[in-house]
Amino acid sequence: MPLFDLPLEQLQNYRPPSTEQPDFDQFWSDTLAETRSFSLDVRFEAVDYGLRNVESYDVTFNGFGGQPIKAWLSLPKQRSGPLPCVVEYLGYGGGRGLPIDWTLWPSVGYAHFLMDTRGQGSSWAQGDTPDLYSEGGNPAIPGSMTQGILDPKHYYYRRVFSDAVRAIEAARSHPAVDASRIAATGGSQGGGITIAVSGLVKDLKAVAPDVPFLCHYRRATEIVDTAPYNEITRFCQRHRDKIEQVFTTLSYFDGVNLGARANAPALFSVALMDMICPPSTVFAAYNNYAGERDIRIYPYNQHEGGQNVHTVEKIRFISERI
Repeated sequence: MPLFDLPLEQLQNYRPPSTEQPDFDQFWSDTLAETRSFSLDVRFEAVDYGLRNVESYDVTFNGFGGQPIKAWLSLPKQRSGPLPCVVEYLGYGGGRGLPIDWTLWPSVGYAHFLMDTRGQGSSWAQGDTPDLYSEGGNPAIPGSMTQGILDPKHYYYRRVFSDAVRAIEAARSHPAVDASRIAATGGSQGGGITIAVSGLVKDLKAVAPDVPFLCHYRRATEIVDTAPYNEITRFCQRHRDKIEQVFTTLSYFDGVNLGARANAPALFSVALMDMICPPSTVFAAYNNYAGERDIRIYPYNQHEGGQNVHTVEKIRFISERI
């Protein structure tokens, strides 16, 4: 795959016009107040998957609408006190799998809290969290991108981003976690959720969004025809009179706008041949990010990004801050 987006010199300064709606902050303040009107009701159940050096907990907590969300908490068995915690969010279509899939951060010496994504978890890893929400049921393209897309109050990612904030709160509630030292990370969809959380939770120590999805939606639909952004494209092909309504809704969930409210140090990554999350969409979020920021650029990679090379970068970045 050759380079297809803007030249790197332009990407480094790329700032699209703002799509932020006047009630953006009120929308999210009201959303989180509604979410927190339900008890968090977090439950940790010890489970044994044969890991000798890691304690595993099957977690359930209440997310948006008071609906149960699943997660894993993994802790190094040898510890002398409360630990920093890395909260991680998953890529599109994947689920939490099993604790044996998530031993990196406990091996580094940190607590690790992995949130299952509601309504996903059948594409590349098993998930255990249904999306029980039933309002806003406009016709939708299969997948999650167009569920409730005609009204921000009913849009799918309103629920997911609210769940993600509650995941931070759930992680902080465990006695083995130092609630003052929390970082967030994730790749692709998980990267987009990480940016959202960075704008909605004001006391994170670090965030690391990898090749983030859910940023600068309109440009993505205009320069690539790959999943998952093409779910939006296909919806607009059939609902020609709803295009502006679609992108107004999406503006409330755009990493460009949410990252503009962040204050945590951030390490982004971008791949310049990425046809799933185009480089200009990543740089749009990165250049608009309000906190201290840095980025690692992988010129010849596609959506896999920097993989383990970048994981080493993230370990160093997060370890310096938590």
